Amino acid sequence: MTIFVSGATGNVGRPLVEQLVAAGHQVRALTRNPAKANLPAGVEVVQGNLDNTDSLAEAFTGITAAHLISFGDNYVPLFNGEEIVALLKQAGVRKVTVLKGDLDRTALDEAVAAAGLEHTYLGPVEFMSNTLEWADSIKRDGLVREGFSEVKSAIVHDADIASVAAAVLTSDGHTGKEYWLTGPQALTPPEKVRVLSEVLGREIGYLELTQDEVVEQWRAQGYSGEDIEFFLAMRTNPPELGATVQPTVEQVTGKPGRTFAQWVRENAAAFGG
Repeated sequence: MTIFVSGATGNVGRPLVEQLVAAGHQVRALTRNPAKANLPAGVEVVQGNLDNTDSLAEAFTGITAAHLISFGDNYVPLFNGEEIVALLKQAGVRKVTVLKGDLDRTALDEAVAAAGLEHTYLGPVEFMSNTLEWADSIKRDGLVREGFSEVKSAIVHDADIASVAAAVLTSDGHTGKEYWLTGPQALTPPEKVRVLSEVLGREIGYLELTQDEVVEQWRAQGYSGEDIEFFLAMRTNPPELGATVQPTVEQVTGKPGRTFAQWVRENAAAFGG
């Protein structure tokens, strides 16, 4: 049994590869740059990307299950969902997980369902690793500059997303499910900063920005107008789903979701230790 993992060096792909290998599974990992992948010994690393259909036919040969991502660079939905699914069926793949990047279904999501594959959608509300966007400011100024301080988010540990994917790919009973994944707490930005301060053992300040200042910050970071519109919608009219803690991680994996404090301990070096 060979399991295919796309985005194998990403925030979810890397821990997924590591967990599957640790459990004794054969893994074929897709990445743009195999020379820099630095994945565990025994992993078959192949070059390619989901948005390049021509790179996939050989990569899919001989696999039995696949972890896919429904979006490409800058979270743009994949345009070639039907082609990807056609190649999966041609290779004889039956079981598929799809990591979603939005509430709505993409062309890949629809194609996977229409093809009759044993599919499961994974919808993380927000990655804990998004907190790394604050790392430079914390190291430089001991300060987080953020807006929308009342908005809660049930952030999920990236490795928990991977754990759910691993469980789905290697066990039965998940076909047709759409799993929304959260951590065990819903936190506001100031509450996240408080956890960072406690775990890192030093005071980190919080400077509240206005909406206009936040938008200007996003523009300076190079986000498109469409991205900014989406970000604003998520903060000014956030879906209830994003702040509602779900038991899914523990139900699927048998282990409670990792806390934000645990994530901070694991990534303390990124914030200056």
